[in-house]
Amino acid sequence: RALVLNQDSSGKPIASIETIEKTQLPKDNVCVDVSYSSMNYKDGMAITGSGKIVRKWPMVPGIDFCGVVNESDDERYKIGDKVILTGWGVGESHWGGMAEQACVKGEWLVKLPDELQEKHAMAI
Repeated sequence: RALVLNQDSSGKPIASIETIEKTQLPKDNVCVDVSYSSMNYKDGMAITGSGKIVRKWPMVPGIDFCGVVNESDDERYKIGDKVILTGWGVGESHWGGMAEQACVKGEWLVKLPDELQEKHAMAI
């Protein structure tokens, strides 16, 4: 499932929780089971329509996330690796972290340090 933003006829965002099939996710080389995402100022603007944050519709907001790799064609990441992502246009022009799964480019990810728990990474 994911928080999905669509537009109404006036261009305002409409947010809904939707079931997303893996085939609907972006076709990138690393897929992650999302553990946590945070609500950033930009996410609030995207969801409420307070600013022109979203560049492509429909959109899954969430400019950051952390989680566990479940599929990878990138030699830097293997199944089970804990990773974090922030930025890169995620939640603006590429589906973001307010979902159970996300598929992104491997170069956007960083391995989560062993000393840092996922929920703490999203709280920082």
